[in-house]
Amino acid sequence: MCPKSYDTSAKWWKEAVVYQVYPASFNNGKPVTRANGWGDVAGIIDKVPYLRSLGIDIVWLSPIYMSPQVDMGYDIADYKSIDPRYGTLSDVDLLIRTLRDHDMKLMMDLVVNHTSDQHLWFVESASSKDSPKRDWYIWRPAKGFDEAGNPVPPNNWAQILGDALSAWTWHEATQEFYLTLHTPEQVDLNWENPEVVTAVYDVMEFWLRRGICGFRMDVINLISKDQSFPDAPIIDPASKYQPGERFYTNGPRFHEFMHGIYDNILSKYDTITVGETPYVTDMKEIIKTVGSTAEELNMAFNFDHMEIEDIKTKGESKWSLRDWKLTELKGILSRWQKRMKEWDGWNAIFLECHDQARSVSRYTNDTDEFRERGAKLLALLETTLGGTIFLYQGQEIGMRNFPLEWDPETEYKDIESVNFWKKSKELHSPGSQGLAEARKLLQKKARDHARTPMQWSAAPHAGFTVPDATPWMRVNDDYKTINVEAQMSFPCQIKGELSVWQYWQQVLQHRKLYKDAFIYGDFEDLDFHNEKVFAYLRSSGDRKESWLVAMNWTTSAVEWTVPPGVHVTRWESSSLQTAPPVASQPTITLQAFQGVIGCCS
Repeated sequence: MCPKSYDTSAKWWKEAVVYQVYPASFNNGKPVTRANGWGDVAGIIDKVPYLRSLGIDIVWLSPIYMSPQVDMGYDIADYKSIDPRYGTLSDVDLLIRTLRDHDMKLMMDLVVNHTSDQHLWFVESASSKDSPKRDWYIWRPAKGFDEAGNPVPPNNWAQILGDALSAWTWHEATQEFYLTLHTPEQVDLNWENPEVVTAVYDVMEFWLRRGICGFRMDVINLISKDQSFPDAPIIDPASKYQPGERFYTNGPRFHEFMHGIYDNILSKYDTITVGETPYVTDMKEIIKTVGSTAEELNMAFNFDHMEIEDIKTKGESKWSLRDWKLTELKGILSRWQKRMKEWDGWNAIFLECHDQARSVSRYTNDTDEFRERGAKLLALLETTLGGTIFLYQGQEIGMRNFPLEWDPETEYKDIESVNFWKKSKELHSPGSQGLAEARKLLQKKARDHARTPMQWSAAPHAGFTVPDATPWMRVNDDYKTINVEAQMSFPCQIKGELSVWQYWQQVLQHRKLYKDAFIYGDFEDLDFHNEKVFAYLRSSGDRKESWLVAMNWTTSAVEWTVPPGVHVTRWESSSLQTAPPVASQPTITLQAFQGVIGCCS
C-alpha cells in the first residue's frame, strides 16, 4: 500500500533553486595567467554575485576532482584532491566562503559507482591477484577463449557509453577481466567489500566537514550488482553485446547500501541529496529511495521526459528519434507531480543537465524566430511545477544546440558521441543516408550541446576566456546575439518585453513569493487532451492560493477558453509581454509559445 500522508513539511532544500555548473565550460578565471581556455573554480567565484542576482541558492558542481578527464571528470583519480585544471582545495574553500557570504551553498558531485583506472585504489588492485585491494573492484576470469585465442568476457553486457563494446576490460598482467560499465577507464567499485563502503563514507565526511551542503550522486543506483553476473537477454541480434541494466540497476543490496550511507553519514548533517537513478520508473521502487521516511535520499532525477524522443522497440535506445505529442509530455509531468504528492516523495525538477541536449532545441523550437519564446515558455513550465528546481548553466539565456554543419570528427568531444560516431562510420559508408542520419542524431541528442562554453558576452570566445586563449571546446556560433550581458541589460521598459534571463529572474521570484502553491501545492490537469495548450492549476493545501498556468506549445496563435469553474481574478504575468490578458475575458489568445499565469479565486 502506498502512504497517504501528503507530507508538505517545509525544508530549505525543497525551496532552493539549484544551479548546475559544468566547470570546464563555465568561466575561465582571472588573472590572465590562469586563463587557459578551461573553466575553473576561480572563474566560478567571479560569477557568484551573478548567480545570486538570478535567484540561485545552491551551486552544484560537476566533478572537479583529480582526473585524467576521459569522461570529463566522472573518472576520478583522487576524491580529496582538485584537478590542477580547476584549481586547488584552497580555491574550493574560498568558493564555499564566498557562496556563504552571498547566502548560498555548494553541492558536490559524488561519483562512487566507479573510479578512474588511475586511482591508486585500482593501481594497487591491479598489481596482483594477492593485492589487499584486489577485491575493491570486480574481477572475473574469462569465460573462455575464442578461436583466435582472445579471452571471452564473463558475460555479454554492453558498455553504457559505447553499446558496441564489452562492459568488461581485459587485464593482461593478471589474466582477468574487470568490470567497466561506462568506459574501459572507469572501473566499477565492489560495494560487496565493506572496506569500499567505509572508504566512501570517509570521502563524504571529508567534503561535508569542509562545508558543502550535500551531494548529487552519480548513477548511484548501479552500485549493487547481481553477483551471478548472468548474460543479458538479446535485444539487438546484430550486436555482440547487450544492455545489462536489469542486472545492475537497484540491485539486491542497493537499499541496504543507501540506508548505510544515510545512517552513517547523512543523518549527521542537514543535507540536500539527489540521486541520478537511471532505468527506474516504477514508483514503488523509487519511493523506497525518496519517500519522506525512506532515510536514503531527498529526491532523484526522473528521466521519463528526457527519453520522450527515443524509439524503444529495441530496448533503451538514446540514438533514435521520433515525433512525440504534447499529451505525452503532459502525461509524464502530470504523473510525477501527482504521484510524488500521493506517495509522500519529492520531485527534482529539471529540463537540462550536462548529460542532455539543450531543452529549447528538444521541446520547443530553437530557430531565431522562436528560440526566445520557447526558452521563456520552458522557464514558466519549470518554475510552476512542484519540487526542487535544478537550472543548468546557459539555460537562463536560452542557449541552444550547436549547428548540424559542425564536423563530428573535430567538434564533438564527449566519449559517448565519439563512440557513436565511430560505430556509425563502421556501419555506413561515406556520403550514405545512414551516416547522414547518424550526424542528425548527434546534432539533436549529443551531450556535447550542453558543454559548449558559457556565453557571457559578445567579446571573443563569448567572454568565457581571454582572447589569446583557445577554449577547450568551440563556442557556439550564436554567442554575439545570445549572451548574458545582452540579456541582463535588455531594455525591457522600452521594449515592453523581458529577455530570457530577465524572465527567469522574474518567475523564480514569483515562485518563492507564492511557494505554498508552486513548491508545495496540489497539481490539477486542465484540458488534458488539447495537443496545443498545456494548462494546469497549482493550489496551496488550504486553497488560499490558486494559480492557472496556460502555455501554447505551437508556432501559431491559439484561442483558448478557460475551463468552467476556473475563475481568473487577474493575469499575473505573461512570458511574452508585460501586459497580460484581461481577466474578464473567458477566451484568451495565446501567441506562439506564449505562457501566462493567472491568479484564481
